[in-house]
Amino acid sequence: MSSFKLDRVLEADSMLVSKLGLCQLRLMNDSRWPWLLLIPQRPEAEEIYHLTPLDQTLLTFETCETARALKQVTGCAKINVAALGNQVRQLHFHVIARRTDDAAWPKPVWGVGTAIPYDRGKADGLKAAIVDAL
Repeated sequence: MSSFKLDRVLEADSMLVSKLGLCQLRLMNDSRWPWLLLIPQRPEAEEIYHLTPLDQTLLTFETCETARALKQVTGCAKINVAALGNQVRQLHFHVIARRTDDAAWPKPVWGVGTAIPYDRGKADGLKAAIVDAL
């Protein structure tokens, strides 16, 4: 794992929440949606099938646990999980808490408005709550 390097775009757009068994768990710096990223710490992984079967299973587990924790912490109406990779090729999953009154509902959050960065205290509080829920 020492050769794993986080994509610079993901690093710039998010903040570390925790390192799980396989993935870095990160919070996107956009306070409009509680939006987490799971990035498998495997060098050169761009697609799920680039992971070993065991890592695929662990990714599924970590995704489900992250979604559960995010739902518990936010009380949101829906959890969206996506892995696109069109702009950032490094394999990563988006886990987003959605509300029926959010700015993009019911459409995807991509390309809607301009990101509103977290203030430090609010981000730290959300990160701590997610870690506690995990």
